[in-house]
Amino acid sequence: MVQTTWTAADRLGAARVRWGIGRYDYLVEPGLYAVGAPKSSAPVLVTANYKLSFDRLRRELAGQDVFVLVLQTLGINVWCAAGKGTFGTDELCRRIEAVKLGEVVAHHRLILPQLGAPGVAAHEVRRRSGFRVTYGPVEAADLPAFLARGRKATPAMRRKRFPLRDRAALVPMELVPALKYGLPGMAVLALVAGFIGPADGFWANLGHAGALAVLATGLAVVCGAVLTPLLLPWIPVRAFAAKGALIALVLGSPAILGSASLRGASPGPGWIAPSGLALFAVALASFLGMTFTGSSTYTGLSGVEREMRVAVPAQIGAGVVGIAAWVIALTLGL
Repeated sequence: MVQTTWTAADRLGAARVRWGIGRYDYLVEPGLYAVGAPKSSAPVLVTANYKLSFDRLRRELAGQDVFVLVLQTLGINVWCAAGKGTFGTDELCRRIEAVKLGEVVAHHRLILPQLGAPGVAAHEVRRRSGFRVTYGPVEAADLPAFLARGRKATPAMRRKRFPLRDRAALVPMELVPALKYGLPGMAVLALVAGFIGPADGFWANLGHAGALAVLATGLAVVCGAVLTPLLLPWIPVRAFAAKGALIALVLGSPAILGSASLRGASPGPGWIAPSGLALFAVALASFLGMTFTGSSTYTGLSGVEREMRVAVPAQIGAGVVGIAAWVIALTLGL
């Protein structure tokens, strides 16, 4: 029997996978599970075998007597697995047969998460297995009310919201891959500055031009991977690439140029190097902001593809121009 309360290990595991640690190994065995003391008339809920999805579901089922049918989605959550096809018609029918669900329950009804709908053809499930699919609410927290209403969802239960709390929970998943490449990038830029900077000696260059390059890269990561998700609905442009770029322009560039000014950059040619870094930071923040489309509920595949066709060449061009201007300025001692 499945417990509905989380243990300390469950909470630690949830925090761990939020930071991308062991993400694809965090799963439960596919099969049929009992919550409470379900009888043959109990509802059957369907979910993915990503443990965080399973845990979020069971936590909301306190006081309920239900069965939970877990599909083999290779440790992927319901929404993503539906898009990939692993939370789909074939796997659902296979799992119904594997657990002999028709011998366990006296009805032929399944409750699937609404976000799993893109992967499941309900009419085909009924034809192949005899089970009828009903789509539950978007949020697991609404399941008790949904069941109490006789498996009827209100309009509010059908709407997927994306509040600040949910966006903040995804920030670590954006930040970790950004730092995976950002930290080595900072090291490379700092070393380049150390060798070609205009100051007297490697360490002086590292502390001046190198530190500014590290600051610019770090600000780009913060603007694109942290602030863009957090401020998403309030940034007054639609494209995610533009959102990341705008945040970097408003917050990152002034910080980069201000730091350069404090370090003695003078008007005229002396601004070429920090301006190049600012342009690079805008390009990088734009790219990182655009990657959040994969986590957002605001976007569709066709729209993302259109945005990338325009944004990626612009990001590459701006980044190359920015770094080239920075390198040339340092080489010439400007």
